[in-house]
Amino acid sequence: MPPSRIVVVFTLFFTAGSGTTVYDTYSDFTEEDNTPQLDYKDPHWCHSPSLTNGEVTCHSPRGGAYRSTLGTRCEMSCDRGYRLLGRSSIQCLASRRWSGTAYCRMMRCHVLALIPHGRYTCTHGFMVDSRCEFTCDPGYRIEGEHTRTCQHGASWSGVQPVCSDTDPPKIKCPPSRLKVAEPGKLTARVTWDRPAATDTADKSLDVILVGQQPGTDFNEGANIIRYKVYDQARNRAACKFIVRVEVRRCPVLPPPLHGYLTCSSDGNNYGATCEYHCDGGYERRGVASRVCQFNRSWGGRATECVSMEIKSDVKTASALLDQFYEKRRLLIMSAPNISDSDYQLQNIMIQKSDCGLDLRHVTLIELLGSPPRETGRIKESLLGSEVIEGLRQVFRISRSYFSMVLLDKLGLDRERFITPMASDELFSYIDSFLLDEEERERLELHRDFCD
Repeated sequence: MPPSRIVVVFTLFFTAGSGTTVYDTYSDFTEEDNTPQLDYKDPHWCHSPSLTNGEVTCHSPRGGAYRSTLGTRCEMSCDRGYRLLGRSSIQCLASRRWSGTAYCRMMRCHVLALIPHGRYTCTHGFMVDSRCEFTCDPGYRIEGEHTRTCQHGASWSGVQPVCSDTDPPKIKCPPSRLKVAEPGKLTARVTWDRPAATDTADKSLDVILVGQQPGTDFNEGANIIRYKVYDQARNRAACKFIVRVEVRRCPVLPPPLHGYLTCSSDGNNYGATCEYHCDGGYERRGVASRVCQFNRSWGGRATECVSMEIKSDVKTASALLDQFYEKRRLLIMSAPNISDSDYQLQNIMIQKSDCGLDLRHVTLIELLGSPPRETGRIKESLLGSEVIEGLRQVFRISRSYFSMVLLDKLGLDRERFITPMASDELFSYIDSFLLDEEERERLELHRDFCD
């Protein structure tokens, strides 16, 4: 039967400096002890081991009272954040020295690089467990993790963040404005100062105008002006304002009866001038023109076109014709007597087309009979015998048969008719050969007047 064995183990802790020494002691009582015979009489054979920023755990063969006795073995370990350099296990030798040395060196992570447009602050520098927080300059924003921690293996957690310019620039446009058009114009010249743009990240900004340039003429109504700006990161901002041009207008000026208007500019805008014109055979009574005022009213009073006063008691044909010069056309109708069948037929057609003749500025002169009973008239106004004879001689009008002579506004003989003419045929000739372009346009506007 093997000899019985009894083992008693004691554990003791001693602190030296910032390190800790742990002793595990035991007594081994056997009936047969085969271990080498060592000198255990001196309990402090080697100096007491210590490990700054670490821990020493020792196993003494003689128990807790023999702290550094010959043969004691100690295990070395470092605190968190420190790395052991040297022997991890030492033994007290007969030379009264330990079999090796060790110390704990603080572990550090590498220095973090600075990030453009940002910075970081750390709780314990670059030591283990130090936490570094990243922030960006105004106008920039963190992309990635906001913090990194120095880990036990001397490596940083996560990846390095970046500071990105995500804030758009700021721009403020001028206030909207109202400008009254200049007299006689439908536009106004408007100026303003170029808006300034700011950005928290960039000092140089590209401000772009979208719309009409300042200092130019703007049309009537609302004109939208926009500005846009980009920073170097292509963040965009924009603003807009309205340039409103007001054209002050008078009420539309109606044309006079038997006349028309010619107006400058747009016809009824501030500064526009409208001139009165009367149709042939009518004369202007009143001012020649009126101007649209700033207060939206017309200067002066309305002008009328009244029938021209024909003086039938003149002594000569030329005196009569001078009254119509450049004003009216003349249709001279001659017949042997009032009972002439051609005259009666033509007279009926003339009466039905009287309105159309007036639109074409034509005045009818009738020469009837032979002396001493010869008569001449313009409507109800009778002409003297000398005037009648003068007309016949100037235009070679015979008393023997029916005929008509058509004169233009200059008193020139333009056409002769020896048979009665239907109104449509007569009007067609006048419209084609005697009217100018302006008269044709007015005739087209008032063609339904006689219906």
